[in-house]
Amino acid sequence: MPYLRASLTLFAELAQGAGGGPVADVGCGTGYVTGYLHEAGMDVFGIDLSPEMIAIARRDHPDLRFEVGTMTGLDLADDSVAGIVAFWSVIHVPDDAMPGVCDEFRRVLRPHGVLLVGFHVGDETRHTSEGHTGRPINVDSHHRPPSRVRGWLRDAGFTIEAELVLRPDEDVPGAVIFAR
Repeated sequence: MPYLRASLTLFAELAQGAGGGPVADVGCGTGYVTGYLHEAGMDVFGIDLSPEMIAIARRDHPDLRFEVGTMTGLDLADDSVAGIVAFWSVIHVPDDAMPGVCDEFRRVLRPHGVLLVGFHVGDETRHTSEGHTGRPINVDSHHRPPSRVRGWLRDAGFTIEAELVLRPDEDVPGAVIFAR
């Protein structure tokens, strides 16, 4: 999608403009965003809760660093990354845990660092019991209004710089928010 590619390109430019340095793709899944940011010249690594996703990411991107970890307790030092991208990964975090996730993002992000969060827009939780390959899975996806995500980010000390709603006329719109 051109808007998502443009958002990632802008994220890379903003992180470089803030002094550069390591960037964390939190909830990286199979590593496609990590790979895209690497191709854009970023010093990027991926973190995901699922060992299976990390195994695929390592297979598909053998030259990049991927770690098993959780966004509710990032194994990163305070002020250690220039940027964080969480592209459609916070959708798997329940509302009651989101303030803590936003606090973790703020803790590990350097001053003036940039955060890019992408998520499904709505006000519901959808359960999925079958994966794209037909394999049984047990996953909830939380769809949220951008105002709720902005509120959590502001409460964690972030300043919102931009917001883009994607496909607003479709059944499942998306949104991206840039914050510092």
